Amino acid sequence: MKKKVLIVSGGISKERLISLDTGNQVFKELKKNGYRVKISEPDNYLEKNIKIFKPNVIFNALHGQFGEDGYIQTILDKFKIPYTHSSAIASSIAMDKEISKKLFIKNKIKTPKFFTYTYEVPTSNLIKKINKELKFPVVIKPLNEGSSVNVYICNKGNLNKILNKLEPYKKVLIEQFVAGREIQVAIMGNKKLGAIELKPKRKFYDYKAKYDTKAKTQHIIPVDLPKDKFKQLMNIAHKAHKIIGCKGITRSDFKYFNGNFYLLELNTQPGMTKLSLVPEIALYKGISFLKLIEWMLKDASKKK
Repeated sequence: MKKKVLIVSGGISKERLISLDTGNQVFKELKKNGYRVKISEPDNYLEKNIKIFKPNVIFNALHGQFGEDGYIQTILDKFKIPYTHSSAIASSIAMDKEISKKLFIKNKIKTPKFFTYTYEVPTSNLIKKINKELKFPVVIKPLNEGSSVNVYICNKGNLNKILNKLEPYKKVLIEQFVAGREIQVAIMGNKKLGAIELKPKRKFYDYKAKYDTKAKTQHIIPVDLPKDKFKQLMNIAHKAHKIIGCKGITRSDFKYFNGNFYLLELNTQPGMTKLSLVPEIALYKGISFLKLIEWMLKDASKKK
């Protein structure tokens, strides 16, 4: 008998619509293949839905804050029902760009130089620090958002404007801008699943490039790299996956420049929509959308 699966999607993050899309597509795929499936928001009714439906496994289709930062994982842990993706600790580490980047550096994984900014420092001093340590342009981003939400490439001229936009976060990450090719790598448990290169029409692979079909981002698979470089890329992604203690599927975002791979961040809950990269990589490797979801459910049930 096939398992009963509760899909948790929606939520309150800026990626709510993407989460709903992920949840709906997973729901449709499982439903048409004979699974008993229910969708629930991560709200006050979640506990009631779990108690009434009594799922064998929970598919966590949430994205962004609350969904992949360890918060919902901590809540799900108390029900002692297996759930997909990484644990609360691994999720919180991966979501915090400052902590994860420090881990990458400690383990000799190249990542763009960075520092954090807390708005207590005058902008004039910040500009001096950028000129000394990073050089313009720089990338400014929140510490704990996904899908490139509120990520900006900044020059000296628009620095104040961008900082004002991000001030509600209180603390942001300012990172060296690395030019070059954008390559994403999927890890599936202990398997180095594959990679895909992206050529966005926009300045970089931002939120609009990811989810707006009109943005016309070009997806290239297989990635055109020498065998030794491709092997190096896959090994770095796998190493990062293990260092953080991830489970299930992750997707690592890289820049490739002057023969070096720079790991920008690791995503513990990549999207599962029609425009998502992991299903595309899996399909290229002969793994259908259904088989990918079923593997995730089986992997979740193995967790202790």
